[in-house]
Amino acid sequence: MRAFLFIVLSALFNSAQADTLKPFTSDGCSIFPDGTPAHKQLWLACCTAHDFAYWQGGTFDERLKADEALESCVAHVGEPEIATLMLAGVRVGGSPYLPTSFRWGYGWTYPRLYKALSEEEKSQIELLQQTPHLNVNNGEE
Repeated sequence: MRAFLFIVLSALFNSAQADTLKPFTSDGCSIFPDGTPAHKQLWLACCTAHDFAYWQGGTFDERLKADEALESCVAHVGEPEIATLMLAGVRVGGSPYLPTSFRWGYGWTYPRLYKALSEEEKSQIELLQQTPHLNVNNGEE
């Protein structure tokens, strides 16, 4: 427990400095399939868009909107039951409090937590969006 507290406090002190956004990466639907056995990438675009929102981070309400957009997108491709399951999964597993590679705000140094994006941070996002390609690594480092 002391080691965990030390890591969190160290990260908080380090995050007081200006942070640089890492280039966007997506692992698809993280630990969930990207589609059905018949249509292997059926909802992959939904997950990539969701990853883009998670990469940026922001407020609690922005995360909720991103999660609801994922649910709506997956339901729109014809899988409403899967959409409901995915919503439950991202609400639990995408917390910014967990040091995972798919947490809310994963483009920033951990712990980012819930925090509105500053104008400088929005500029970083905009600049990285202009990159000619997005790095979709399918979970490979």
